[in-house]
Amino acid sequence: MGSVLVVNAGSESLKLSVVGPDETATKLDSLAAAPDDVVAVAHRVVHGGPRFLEPVLIDDAVESDLAGVAELAPLHNTPALAAIREARKLFPGLPHVAVFDSAFHATIPDEASTYALPAQLREWGIRRYGFHGLSIQWASAQMPASRLVVCHLGGGCSVTAVRDGRSIDTTMGFTPLEGVPMATRPGSVDPGALVYLLRHHLTLESLDDALEHESGLAGLSGLSGDVRELEGSTDPAARLALDVFSYRIAAAVGAMAVALGGLEALVFTAGIGEHSANVRASVCERLGFLGVELDPQANASAGCDATISPSGSAVRIVVLEAREDLVAARAARQLLEI
Repeated sequence: MGSVLVVNAGSESLKLSVVGPDETATKLDSLAAAPDDVVAVAHRVVHGGPRFLEPVLIDDAVESDLAGVAELAPLHNTPALAAIREARKLFPGLPHVAVFDSAFHATIPDEASTYALPAQLREWGIRRYGFHGLSIQWASAQMPASRLVVCHLGGGCSVTAVRDGRSIDTTMGFTPLEGVPMATRPGSVDPGALVYLLRHHLTLESLDDALEHESGLAGLSGLSGDVRELEGSTDPAARLALDVFSYRIAAAVGAMAVALGGLEALVFTAGIGEHSANVRASVCERLGFLGVELDPQANASAGCDATISPSGSAVRIVVLEAREDLVAARAARQLLEI
């Protein structure tokens, strides 16, 4: 059957792995290090826009269309597009498949995906798309629950409501800027404040840079967007950044519980979700009224794929390793029938 090379260009990293027929994954340092048995290349693409709702075989026309939506997720789609171009040059004889994060959220109902904007603006495609779909798809498959909330907390962060394996609401919106605070992105901000800044203080380019690169945990703390560094700091600004972060995540989980009509399971995944016991504890402490209860010892010692709630608790809480590579490889195999 051969292996699938998975190219995952995120907002802060480029992850390369080879997924074998038995779904054993091996990390690579470069595209050139791919083994000879690779039969296809799967590319994670964050934003598919309104067109791409399923995995698609990449040709020149698709590549051109992806370039057209790059501005909707510049921290993600731009490096993904660069990786696609490089990989297609290195492996011209292999099929290349784009797998879209936003596609998993195509099931979000109109009441959750529609912004309260005039019809003309909505006709221009302004709606909630949602992202981190490959990670959430993996989490929902590992944690089958009728009412599940997935907290994908990494360089980018989102909170998603999953009912019976289908996304029904999520915090990220038209772009990956909306929602909860992230490493360098602010999450949701009053749009009136942004209009004010454009009128009186900032150019479009400087505002765009501030929102993409200078906000979030880094902007709040003045130190770093790295949770590990903030947790080790005694600076009050670092404490404020972490408090704002956990508060907004907990508030988002509460909103997703409304969308679900209850909460049966809560998943923490991605870099911060997998590795910060302090963030998990702070979020869950704020959610006690929903029946969320941590086992402190299990939380403190948790590795990946661990349950950190007490036995018999109303809401099961699990730490899961994000496996976007396996989801992308499976999608490519299914499309190509290999």
